[in-house]
Amino acid sequence: TVMTQVSADPAASGRRDAQEKVRTLTERELEIARAVAEGLSNAEIARRVFVSEATVKTHLGRAMDKVGVGSRVQLAVLVDRAAVG
Repeated sequence: TVMTQVSADPAASGRRDAQEKVRTLTERELEIARAVAEGLSNAEIARRVFVSEATVKTHLGRAMDKVGVGSRVQLAVLVDRAAVG
């Protein structure tokens, strides 16, 4: 069946897992995580969202803790994997 194929598809499963994790983030944490996925530095993110660099670091740390990753690269990969399309 189609459902069996979808549930057996590792890419779809990975996307769903990533989406579930990303859904735990606040709007601001997600905004910052997406900026990290774009390759922006903390200083660039701070300028974009009109907060201090320290605030970016705080949101970034909380986002990483919530989704269970230990680096910016892992967070960027997770956000990318969660993207639909």
